[in-house]
This record gives sequence, C-alpha cells and structure tokens, in this order.
Amino acid sequence: MSEQGNSEHRKFAVRVPVLARVEGEGALDIRIDDGKIEHLELHIFEPPRLFEKFLEGRDHSEVLDTVARICGICPVAYQMSAAHAIESIFNMQPGPWVREMRRLFYCGEWLESHALHVHLLAAPDFLGFPNAIAMAAKYPDEVKRGLDLQEIGNALVRLLGARSVHPIGARVGGFFHAPTPEAVAALLARCRAALPGAEQLVHWTAAIPMPDDVQEFTSVALRHPDEYPMNEGRLVSSDGLDIDIGDWQQHFAEAQVPHSTAFHAHLHGKPYLVGPLARLNLNFDRLPDVVRANAQAAGLRFPSDNMFHSAAARAVEIHYALLEAIRILENYREPSSPFIEATPRAGVGYGCTEAPRGLLWHRWEMDDAGRVRSATIVPPTSQNQARIEEDLRRSLEAFGFDHADDAIRLRSEMVVRNYDPCISCSTHFLKVRVER
Repeated sequence: MSEQGNSEHRKFAVRVPVLARVEGEGALDIRIDDGKIEHLELHIFEPPRLFEKFLEGRDHSEVLDTVARICGICPVAYQMSAAHAIESIFNMQPGPWVREMRRLFYCGEWLESHALHVHLLAAPDFLGFPNAIAMAAKYPDEVKRGLDLQEIGNALVRLLGARSVHPIGARVGGFFHAPTPEAVAALLARCRAALPGAEQLVHWTAAIPMPDDVQEFTSVALRHPDEYPMNEGRLVSSDGLDIDIGDWQQHFAEAQVPHSTAFHAHLHGKPYLVGPLARLNLNFDRLPDVVRANAQAAGLRFPSDNMFHSAAARAVEIHYALLEAIRILENYREPSSPFIEATPRAGVGYGCTEAPRGLLWHRWEMDDAGRVRSATIVPPTSQNQARIEEDLRRSLEAFGFDHADDAIRLRSEMVVRNYDPCISCSTHFLKVRVER
C-alpha cells in the first residue's frame, strides 16, 4: 500500500496483482480516501476465449466434447446445459434412465469441485494457513477426507464420462456407453463408506471461525417442484422472480466493462449472487430430511446473508450429492440403449443447469442439418463478477484500512475466493462495431 497524500485525508492505492488459488489471472485496484473506497476494479486480464464463435458451423455431435473444454473443474455443467438446449430444439425426450445418469454425472462434479474448494481454498483462509499443504500438518485427517471425497467425485464423472477431466462419454440424447453393474457396485461401496465423513464435514465446516459479514444481496438459482435443483427447474430469485429459463434475457443483461475481459451480469440493473449459498437460500426445503437435520444440528441456518457461509453451503451440498449418488447407484439398471438418436431440425433452444459455482445458462440456435448457427453461454463466474466487486467494496470498508498491507490483501483474496471464481470461463466473443 502506497500513501498518496497525508494532509487532511489519508489516501491509499492498493493493487493485488495475483488472486492466489484462483484459476486464471486477475488483479484488484482499490483507491481509498479517508477510510472509504472511492475506486474499486477487479481486473480480468485473460483474452476472450471465443468458444461461442468457433462453435458456429459445428455439427451437434461435436458440441458436448467442445464445451467440456471451457472448464477443467466443471465440464459436466457445460455439457448438460448444451445437451438440454439442443435436445429441446430437436424435440428429444431421452427418458428416465438418461435423466438419472445425468444427475449422477452432476453429483460427481459437485463432489469433486466442492471438496477441492472447501479443503484447498476456503479452509486455509479461515484457519490462517497459506495453503492446504501447510494446513495438513495440523489437520491431516481433514485434508485426507477432502481429497478422498474429491476422488469419489472424479470417479463418478469417469463412470459416465470415461475420464474425469474434459469427459467424452456424454452425447446429445444420452451417453455413449452404460456403466457395468460391477463398476456401479464398486463405486456404490465407496460412496457408502464416505457418507459418515461427509456428515462430519458439515459440522467441521460450521465450526470454523468465519467473519460475521452480513450484507444484502439477491440470490438467484433454479428451483424444481420435487427435488434439489441440479439440471432442471425454473429461474427464481430471493426478490420474487419466477420465470422459465427461456425468459432469461428479458430480465438479465450482460455488459462489457472497460477494466475486465469478463462480462458483468445484472438482474433488473443490479448485481446478484449465484452458487451454493444462493441455491440453499432458495432451496433448503428441497433437501432430504436427513441433510436438513444434519445441517441444523451443526448450527447452520438458511437462508443466510453472510457470504462467508458459502463454504458451509458447499459442505451441505457435498452431503447431499453423496446421498443422491448412493440413491441412484442403488437403483441402477442397465438400459437397452444408453442414448436415443437425434433427428436434427432448425430452431432455438435454452439450457440451464447448476454448475458447482452457480447458474450456467445457454442459448443455442441450430440449422435444419443440426449445425450450430449461434451460441450464447453465460458462465456463473461472469454472473457473479458484479456481485464480487460489490462485496469487496462492502467487506473491505467493514474490515477497515488501518491494517497492514498483507492483511488487506488477504481479506481481498478471501472475499474473491469465497465465490470460487473460474476466471478462465469467460467464453464470450466480443461484438465489434465499425464506423466508416
């Protein structure tokens, strides 16, 4: 922190050049005047990755393997949102087996992503360690538990996707192969053995000292009439929104900001939150009784207006995802076919699923040969960008600026990491306007 003036006001400029333990490159610029933030910008440096643009002209059979490359942590979400949108255009109904397997696929992604975040990103922050390796010296069993849960998540993704990173087993209409009963039984045993640890994780996370940082924000998530939302539902918000996913663009808008390559999204002109805390704030009643009871016994209460409760929300979702995986694996039956064939036709379709870090919305337009005419992909990180900046302003002013540089830097990083941002998921092709 460098002092800019020392007359009647104290002015400071702070730049956090690297947001450690966050995928991608970014920096935070803050100017402070007399204890108030007069300027704050979260810079994202990475250039647009152009996924939407280079998907144009591709056959529908190429889409799922391509969008899986958008993110190494949550490829399933990109595949499922795209599959749902394209299948709606082709008027496809893959059936209950595919629906259950997609939910199992999603359970794997939630487990691996949430376990990584809780144990390798969030817990070291709250417990005062620079990283999980240092934390493991004092909490070896907890770190091992986190790695074990993550590997079970990876195994669930591999079961259907053939590999855990950028899986290639999904297709429009279902999956290329069905798991064998032997593979399912082996994985079911692992999930059952891990269940007590997942229950304990909720209590351990709830007991970690976290800042009491209450603030106002709007939660946005899917909501399903019968189940906790992963891959289906209506779009709802804590301020009363309740719409079909096809109406997203009538209420939400993205905009480019000068200081970032990542778009900022707003709901009716205001920032909003997506992710595990938003999901629990809007869907706690959709959790199974045993998951709700365990969370309440741990002292957790939802809805919560403390963003730092996101780590505990991830622990609750780990417990849920493991239980849901067990339910699906216990009822597994091999199908006559793991997919239905697509009959292409022209049209526009929408897909919206819940990635580990929040809502992932897709709009696809296909021609009558089943080729992509246009694609719009709105990642959860870009939806949270404006909320992150709002949270940084609010949280840092509440924290105060009479701390050392390192303390302000750590607090800033804690706030950003709390959203589990995947900065590299900026997929948009920027529009160019030419004047002559």
